[in-house]
Amino acid sequence: MSNTTSTLHHVTSKDGTTIAFDRSGDGPPVILVCGGSVDRMSNAGLAAQLASDFTAFNYDRRGRGDSGDTLPYAVDREIEDIDAVVTAAGGAAFLYGTSSGAALALAAAEKLGGRITKLALWEPPFILDPSARPPADTAKTFADLVAAGRRSDAVEHFTAKVVGLPAEFVAFAKTQPFWAAQEKIAHTLAYDATVMADYSLPLERAANVTIPTIILAGGASFPFMRETAQALAAALPNGRTRTLEGQEHNVAPEAMASALKEFFGS
Repeated sequence: MSNTTSTLHHVTSKDGTTIAFDRSGDGPPVILVCGGSVDRMSNAGLAAQLASDFTAFNYDRRGRGDSGDTLPYAVDREIEDIDAVVTAAGGAAFLYGTSSGAALALAAAEKLGGRITKLALWEPPFILDPSARPPADTAKTFADLVAAGRRSDAVEHFTAKVVGLPAEFVAFAKTQPFWAAQEKIAHTLAYDATVMADYSLPLERAANVTIPTIILAGGASFPFMRETAQALAAALPNGRTRTLEGQEHNVAPEAMASALKEFFGS
């Protein structure tokens, strides 16, 4: 029987930052990278589903949850965090990233070479249409709002202006308990915006990632996500796509786990 007990562990990244992760299951290691405005709890359900076949390393990105944070922020520091978790996993691992965390996972796969053996990306939010991309100063906007103590405004800007959710949804969300949790990590919104850069498809980076890679998108999600998945797969030397029918951006853990077990297990 697989050991599915999840316990909290810590590793130290290259710059001294403490990175926390839950480890669950028994099998080939899979590292889970969360997206924007969330911590590792957003992948907890997926980690539990994967634990029957893999050892899931579900970590808190820096500045979130139980992990530390060391300034100034740089994408390379986040890649070093992933590298530290890879070391804890034995020196090589599969890597899964969701949303802006998928963009980070792609950057890590390029930088870490053979330490990442397979890569799975859920709806990386690169935008093919230049006119639909967020403004170039989005990371600065988040940083300025947080510096001014306007954390709620930063979360609202992310939800309404970057994600593009309707005003009525944003107004409702602000009344819900989870909004306070998003305010707590609002400083990391600038981190994700930095990861995304100008939101264009990183063709040169993709060309350098030669490991087997799958880009997954939801059949009920934003149409541009499926277009991006196809374009990114075409730019990867060993890329493919898969549509999870009926799934929106907030994908069901069971649906994702099934797809990942098939891909990582093949």
